[in-house]
Amino acid sequence: MPGRLVLVPAPLDFGCSQQAPLAQVMPDGTLLEASRITHWICENARTARAYLKRVGEIHPLALPLQQQQLAELPRAVHKKGDHAGGFDARPLLAAAQEGHDVGLLSEAGMPAVADPGSSVVRAAHELGIAVVPLVGPVSLLLALAASGLNGQDFAFVGYLPQDAAERERRIRELEGLAQKTGQTQLFIETPYRNVAVWQALLKALQGATRVAVASGLTLPGGTVGCRTAAAWRTAAVPIANDTPAVFAIGR
Repeated sequence: MPGRLVLVPAPLDFGCSQQAPLAQVMPDGTLLEASRITHWICENARTARAYLKRVGEIHPLALPLQQQQLAELPRAVHKKGDHAGGFDARPLLAAAQEGHDVGLLSEAGMPAVADPGSSVVRAAHELGIAVVPLVGPVSLLLALAASGLNGQDFAFVGYLPQDAAERERRIRELEGLAQKTGQTQLFIETPYRNVAVWQALLKALQGATRVAVASGLTLPGGTVGCRTAAAWRTAAVPIANDTPAVFAIGR
């Protein structure tokens, strides 16, 4: 019998100056399941081992860190993503075909959601390998729930363009969708671009459009705020440049 592909969430403190106590932000059942897995597919083996070390402090690992089998997704997948196809992940699942459970791990949150991993999940379905998602933090849903914006109809649109003119055009396009349909538009940004995105939002949006930003979710200093663009223009910048953030616009 083949093993399973287990989608293992990670805490949302990757790249942050402080870490949240793992037992407070991750379900114990998820940590226990992770401790039993010895074969992994991940973005980065070093950070994956760091996470498994934290897991092992709560539940002993089935094998020592040095004996865990970790396979990294190619760098091209990190840069371009794998949600649109084009990358054949079936060779990464050889261990599952041999009967081992294989864990899929991203740097933060749920793998394959706003992170690489979709190609691995598709490959598992093609190979007849069961896919099992475990419970854990998903920053997009936490931010949406805490924003007060429409949680019945929403879309995650990934990243905004880096070019300033293209970014402004995209913001106005998303605002038009939100105003016309009521659909909340969620997006994220890479580290150290938070302030640039924030300034672009306040420049491009109409005053009545509501803007939410969630930063450092699950961390002690985490914040969530939602106001009209007009109200935000008279307030201090609500996010640090180096803390993971989720943005949303709606009506």
